[in-house]
Amino acid sequence: MTLARRLLAVGRAAGRRTEAGGVRFVALFLATLVLGIGLASLVAVHAVYAGKDERRVARTPVSAPDRAAGQREADATAWLELTDSLDDERPFSVVYVSPLRGDAPLPPGLERWPEPGEAVLSPELRRAGAGEDIDHRYGRLAGTIGAEGLDEPSEWLAYVRPRDGLSPDRAAGNTSAVAEVVTGFGPSAAGRMVSGWEPGWGGRNDKSAWMFQSVVLGLLVLPAVVLLVVAARTGAHTRDRRTALVAALGGRRLDRALIAVGEAGPAAALGAVISAAAVGAALLHDLRVPHTDYLLSASHLRAYGWTAAVLAPLAAFLIVLATVVLADLAPRRGASGTRPRGTSRSAWLPRLAVLCPLSILLAVYGPGLVSPPVLPTLTSWASTVGTVLTLPAALATVTALAGNLLTRRARARGLPGTLIAGRRSSTHPGATARLVAGVSGALIVLMQAVAWQGIFGSQATEARQLSVRMDRGVASVGVRGTVSASAVAGFLARVPEAEAVLLTTRGGGPEDRHVTTLYGDCAALTALRLPCPARETRVAGFPEKSSLADLFRWTSYGNGALRIRRAGTAALTERAASASADRDRETSTLALVRPDGRPLSVPALKRLSHEVFPLGAGVGAPGEGDVTVGAVNRDQGRWSALFGTIGIAVLALTAGLSAMAEFLRQGRALAPMSVLTGGLRVFRTSAAWAVLAPLALAGTAGTAVAAAIAAPITSSDASHITGGLILSAAGVVLAVGVLLWAWASRVAVRQARAWRPSGD
Repeated sequence: MTLARRLLAVGRAAGRRTEAGGVRFVALFLATLVLGIGLASLVAVHAVYAGKDERRVARTPVSAPDRAAGQREADATAWLELTDSLDDERPFSVVYVSPLRGDAPLPPGLERWPEPGEAVLSPELRRAGAGEDIDHRYGRLAGTIGAEGLDEPSEWLAYVRPRDGLSPDRAAGNTSAVAEVVTGFGPSAAGRMVSGWEPGWGGRNDKSAWMFQSVVLGLLVLPAVVLLVVAARTGAHTRDRRTALVAALGGRRLDRALIAVGEAGPAAALGAVISAAAVGAALLHDLRVPHTDYLLSASHLRAYGWTAAVLAPLAAFLIVLATVVLADLAPRRGASGTRPRGTSRSAWLPRLAVLCPLSILLAVYGPGLVSPPVLPTLTSWASTVGTVLTLPAALATVTALAGNLLTRRARARGLPGTLIAGRRSSTHPGATARLVAGVSGALIVLMQAVAWQGIFGSQATEARQLSVRMDRGVASVGVRGTVSASAVAGFLARVPEAEAVLLTTRGGGPEDRHVTTLYGDCAALTALRLPCPARETRVAGFPEKSSLADLFRWTSYGNGALRIRRAGTAALTERAASASADRDRETSTLALVRPDGRPLSVPALKRLSHEVFPLGAGVGAPGEGDVTVGAVNRDQGRWSALFGTIGIAVLALTAGLSAMAEFLRQGRALAPMSVLTGGLRVFRTSAAWAVLAPLALAGTAGTAVAAAIAAPITSSDASHITGGLILSAAGVVLAVGVLLWAWASRVAVRQARAWRPSGD
C-alpha cells in the first residue's frame, strides 16, 4: 500500500509539472463532467417518460357501462375533452367536467370541485397565457392543478365546470361529441379505462424515448467521448518518455497504471463530483431547461435518483480512468521503431480538397436535378457525407496557402510571430485538418438535423408565414353545444366592430356535400366584396380579393361551389342556432369580418364566447389550426438545436485544447525568441495563429457551408434554421477559440519568462 500511495503521488506531481499539465487537467475534468451529465441525461429521459406514463394512467377516466343508469349517475362525473390554443403555440386540452352528484369522483390534481363557471388551470398554462389573460378565459379562476394531476410540470391543461352543468345526453362540439360518464380515475378505480379518454396532448405528440436518447447519445455523449480520447493523449510526448523510464527501472504494468491514475484522478474526481452536484440539484428542484422552456420534473427523477446522481458520475469517473490507463499502457510504434518516417504525410490533402467544392455543389444543386422522390434524398445524403469528409482537407489546404502568404509578409515586415505561424501552417496542414474536422462535421450534422426536423412541420410553417401576410381582420367562430338564437345575437352584439356571416355545408347526398351556403346581410356581403342578391345566388368561386378567401383556403369550404343567401341579423342568428342543434346533418361556422381590415383579437373573442355560450366556441384566424399543430414540432426541434450547440461547444473545446497542447509542447523551444525579439508579443501572435485562427475558420466556414448544403431541404422555408441558430453555432466556436487563445498566450508567456539560458 505504501508503494501504491507513492506511485499515485508521483502521478499527481507529474501532472502538475508537465508543460501541458494544466491543459490535460481541464480536458479530463470537462470530459468527466460532460460524460457524467450525458449518462445521467440518458437515465433522466427514461425517468421522465416512465413518470409521465404513470401519471397519465393514474388520471385516465374509467367507465362502468355495466351499471344501471341510476347507479352510474349516483357517483359519476360528466366528462368532455375539447381543445384550445394560445397564439402561435401548441394546442392543449380543456376538459369540461361536472359532477352528476355531490360525491362524484374528482379528477386528480383538483382539491375541490370548482363552482359552476369556474376553471382550474395548470401553473405553466397560466404563465404562458398571462399575456392573453388566460386566467379569465373560461370563467373565474378557482385555483391551479396539483402536480399529481399533470403528467409533467410543463403541461398545459385546464379543467372547466360549465355554468349550466354538463349532461351526458347533451351534444357538444362540431363533431357531435357527447359528454362521457366517468366513474373514477386510474387503475385503482372500479371499471374499464377507455383508450382515448385520457386528457392532455403529451401522449399524442411525444417522440419515442429511444429517439430522444439517441439525440443525447449522438450530440452529448459522443462529443464527450471524443474529448476524452483527446484528453487522454494530451501531453503524451512527456508521458511516453516517463513510461519508458519506469519500464527501464523494472516497473510493472500495475505500477505504470497507478502513476497514470494518480495523474488523471484529481481532474476526473472533480468532474464526477460537479456532475453529481448538477444531477442532485435536478433531484431537489424542478429545473427549466434553457432554449426549450421545458420544466424538468424533479419528482420524476427521484424514482431513479441514485442511478442518476451516483452511478452515472461514478461510471464516468471509472471510464475516464480506464481510458487514461489504456492510453498510457498501449505500445507506441514510434517510440521503439527505427524505421525513418516520411517527410510529408499530408500529400493527400490537396487531392481530397479538390473534391470539396464538387460535394458542396452537388449538395446544393444535385437534389433538384434528379427525379423525386428517392433520388433527391439519396443525392443529398451522399453529397453531405462527401462534404463532411472533404471540408477539413479544403480548410487545411486553404490554411497552408495562407501560411505561405503570411511567411512572405512576415519576412518583408520583420514579424517573427507571424513568420513562425506561417511556416508551421504551411508545413503541417494535416494537423490543421485534424483540428477542424470535428467542428466542421458537427456543424454540418447539426444543420442537417434541424433542417430535416423542419420538414415534418412544413405545412404549419407555411400556414404561419401565410398568416403573417393575410388579412387578420377575419376570425372563425365554431359554436360548441346547442345554443339559442338569443345567445348568438348577444355574442354578435358584443362585437360591434365586425360584420357576421354564416357558412354552412350540408352532410347529405354527394350533390350537396361540397356546396357551401353563405348567409349574411348586405353590409356584411359588401364588406366581403360579394353581391347582395334578393334571392339565393350560386357563384363559381370565391373572389381572391375577399377577406374570406384565406378562410376558404384553409378549410374544407374551399373545395366546392358557393351559394350566397341574404339574411338579416334575426334570420342569421336563428340559422346559426338551428345549425348548432343539428350537427349530424350540417356543419356550420360563424365568421366575423372587420370592414376596416384591422385585426380582431382572438383571445378576447375566446373569452367572450365562454361568457355567452355554455361551452364557449372554437375561435381562430384562418390557418391557425395548422399553425398550432406544427408548433409541437417546432418545440421538439429546439431540443436538437440545444444539444447540437452543446455538442459543437464540446468538440470546439476538444479541438482547441488539442491545438493548445501542441502549441505548448513547443513552448520551451519558442522561449528563446523572447531574447531574440526583445518582447513577448511573438507568443501571443503564434498562439493566435495556432489556436484561434483554425477554430475561427472552422466556425465561420463550417457554418456557412452547413447552411448552404441545407438549403435544398429548406427551400420551402420548412426548417427551423434561423439567423439566430447560425450566429449561435458560429459564435460558440469563436468564443471557445478566443478563450483558449488567451489561455495559451498566458501559459506561453509564463514559460518564456521562466526560461533561463542553459546551453540550449
